[in-house]
Amino acid sequence: MSARIKFLFPLFLLIFAGFANAQSGRNTPTPTPTPKTDDDTEKIFTEEVKLNVIAFDEEGKFFNGVKAEDLVITENNTLHQASSVRRIPANVLIVLDTGGEMRQKKSLQLTRNAALSVVNALKEGDQIAVLQYADKAEILAEWTSDKAQIVEAIKKKSNFGKRSAFVGALDLAEDFLRKNPLDNKHIVLISDGTDSFASTEEKAAAMRKLLATDINVHVISYTKMETTDIAPRTKMISKTPPPRAIPPEIAATLPNGARDVATAPKIGPTINLDRAMMKKLKQRKEDLETSEKALQTLAENTNGEFILPEDGEEMLEKGALVARMIDSSYVVTYVPKRALSESAKGEEREIVVTSRRDGLLVEAKRKLVVRE
Repeated sequence: MSARIKFLFPLFLLIFAGFANAQSGRNTPTPTPTPKTDDDTEKIFTEEVKLNVIAFDEEGKFFNGVKAEDLVITENNTLHQASSVRRIPANVLIVLDTGGEMRQKKSLQLTRNAALSVVNALKEGDQIAVLQYADKAEILAEWTSDKAQIVEAIKKKSNFGKRSAFVGALDLAEDFLRKNPLDNKHIVLISDGTDSFASTEEKAAAMRKLLATDINVHVISYTKMETTDIAPRTKMISKTPPPRAIPPEIAATLPNGARDVATAPKIGPTINLDRAMMKKLKQRKEDLETSEKALQTLAENTNGEFILPEDGEEMLEKGALVARMIDSSYVVTYVPKRALSESAKGEEREIVVTSRRDGLLVEAKRKLVVRE
């Protein structure tokens, strides 16, 4: 067979096969492109940092009409432009510390009254909830704008306990607020910051978790009142009358005669020979001093107010001040120039907001912990 015939023979077979397919009505399917799935679609994520900014005029009155161009935002000393500025009602979780083994100035009634001073001063339309902690942390009132419901919960549902579950309260508060889809979130913590169960490291971790949120934490602290009262009792000889053996909440439930004895004022200097008690008092004083610093740092890092009253009267007065600061807040957002998703876990960013507008005074400074 010649080379030409060898070449034409396979070509003839290929043509014949194609003809046979056509005659039988069968067509060879043409492959079609695989459609793109959602996973193939290019996605663009826009990250925003959100924080509350307090705005006043030069007379200390709330400043209306703040705009994005009025603000100067720095994140780790890098300038940023505000994306939005909004004025919306506040969501305020009031946290009541109603426990403690060695409390003297901290009382259930004073804590209630301090909470009521905040509630009464908040603007109508603000959403309020109440959390109490002593032996455990629990929600006393869910979100409502009805102040009467909140007042009733504070007066009738709050109760005292022998322990202080401070860390449990912070964890519950953070979880409770995180589930709230609204903005402009605040915690008002009426407490001495001590904990009957948790270690110093556990307390620090619970506070740090709040730095990864947009929640402002305002503190009305018992620490100075308690420390001032306890300091003389850490010495063997003291001119300060001895402490009450029974908390006022319990003394009030005693029969008349026993109640009179328990509530009668103590007078004169005292000699303390109970070394074990003196050791406990010194430890309590150290715990209070450590807690005071931690509470102040928490408030400053979350752009909140830190109130350190010297007595009960000042505590009630400053409750209204905290409410005023809350209701002077704008919610501000901006897009960070370095994406949050590029941050290492636990990275800290220092955010400061100032004003470029004449007559506008802005207070906003926050430490943001990314992906804690």
